Amino acid sequence: MCLLLLTTCSLLLEKKMIVVKVGGSVGVDLDAVCADVARLVAVGRPLILVHGGSHLTNEVATALGHPPQFITSPSGYTSRLTDRRTIEIFEMVYCGQVNKSIVERLQALDVNAVGLSGIDGGLWRGTRKKAIRAIENGRLRMIRNSYTGRVEEVNINLLTTLLSNGFLPVLTPPAISYEGEAINVDGDRAAGATAVALNASDLLILSNVPGVLRDFPDESSLIQHIPRHDIDRIAENYAEGRMRIKLLGAKEALDGGVGRVIIGDSRGTQPIEHALSGTGTIIS
Repeated sequence: MCLLLLTTCSLLLEKKMIVVKVGGSVGVDLDAVCADVARLVAVGRPLILVHGGSHLTNEVATALGHPPQFITSPSGYTSRLTDRRTIEIFEMVYCGQVNKSIVERLQALDVNAVGLSGIDGGLWRGTRKKAIRAIENGRLRMIRNSYTGRVEEVNINLLTTLLSNGFLPVLTPPAISYEGEAINVDGDRAAGATAVALNASDLLILSNVPGVLRDFPDESSLIQHIPRHDIDRIAENYAEGRMRIKLLGAKEALDGGVGRVIIGDSRGTQPIEHALSGTGTIIS
């Protein structure tokens, strides 16, 4: 039985695995993404879906009297300031409403989806940062008691068991620390770590813009191709807001052996198919 499972998992991973990360910003079309996922699953393409939920989380946090706060690191990356209450709101929105709404959509399309957070089964593990650095009013600030980290380990056995038995994993932050605490991790980087762990051929990062823009928000200024060696320069000169961390996730994925990363648009029909055919920003 164990030998059969190992053989099945090996054959599964030999196929061209895709990891798709869909963001949680305004304008993201989850119906279009799920319809495309269903088409790919129907033809036997191995696939993992990772999602965010930032916009709804902001709304819920504000309504609960705990509005979001954001910080910028010395290297220019923007992230959410995450205390214990914020983690609880994450679990409500990311793991609850958003995750289950995506699973519901996929089940309606005859895809046997299973929704998991990075906490479940120790799916995503990492170190909780003891302190983080932020620039505030031009000065360096050290922030402690933050529930943040980065995915360092992926439970491949759990994912391959699900995939080999016909289930589609739908994954979302938070992750779990080695001490058993929920930690906020960036979804794009978590998707990249998952793609590396599964030896994926492609990592697709879909949001509400067509890709990396040379002159944001002018969508006609799309940068169609970025060589691996040019990621840092493009990030520094052209990436706005969350696009910088998407490029960091792309860089980490490529360094880990993923064949290519495509930053594409979730809006419109067949967003995954369009990205795979080269629509968006291809990084390779």
